[in-house]
Amino acid sequence: MPVNPDDHILARDIAIKTGHLLVEVRRQLTTKGISHFELKDAGDAAAQKLIANELAVHRPDDAILSEEASDSRHRLGAKRTWIIDPLDGTREFAEPPRTDWAVHIAMVVNGDPVVGAVSLPAQELVLSTADAPRLPDAIDGPPRVIVSRTRRPPAAQMLAKELGAEYLEMGSAGAKAMAVVRGDADIYAHSGGQYEWDNCAPAPVALAAGLHCSRLDGSPLVYNNPDPYLPDLLFCRPEWADRCLAILNG
Repeated sequence: MPVNPDDHILARDIAIKTGHLLVEVRRQLTTKGISHFELKDAGDAAAQKLIANELAVHRPDDAILSEEASDSRHRLGAKRTWIIDPLDGTREFAEPPRTDWAVHIAMVVNGDPVVGAVSLPAQELVLSTADAPRLPDAIDGPPRVIVSRTRRPPAAQMLAKELGAEYLEMGSAGAKAMAVVRGDADIYAHSGGQYEWDNCAPAPVALAAGLHCSRLDGSPLVYNNPDPYLPDLLFCRPEWADRCLAILNG
């Protein structure tokens, strides 16, 4: 069987365990006064080691693609591939007390994102396909478009202008996507570059909640490609999907 219920539970449990580790790493090293860059590197390394060990024990026959490990072409022939970002939002992680950073654990079958868990450790929250989140009711008023603190992608600017939307600023890709799942935002449109590990775990969680998830041209998000560069996406509430795609592709 390509996917079983234990895969969803395993993804969630690894995300939780990794999140606990990162909170402790952050706490201990912050008190030692290490640099911003040292804290980022320490978090990446500790999270990668834990996740790799967990998958080696529980899913030794599956392939893995991780931001923090060397790529292997073996994954291209695998039916099941775990795609992970051990620490999404390293900048925010290294800026205590910011909470907009995440752990991404996903598994794809023949390119289809079917298992996902996104932990927001500093918020003591995990959203996953083990227990599909419920999408809150829509709010009255203009939509809220979520963007990075440092840049507003052209796609987001185009939608905000045409829809009269409000901007919300946040750090990691996982935190942004989960803000839409949780009802704190309505549209997450990114252009200008991401990799598969940036959005693979958020995608199945968002789909399980009932969001629209696609590339900006409306085509499906397909993972485990030879080149993991995945430069654009649209995650939004279903009631905004057709309007957003029409604006972006008009």
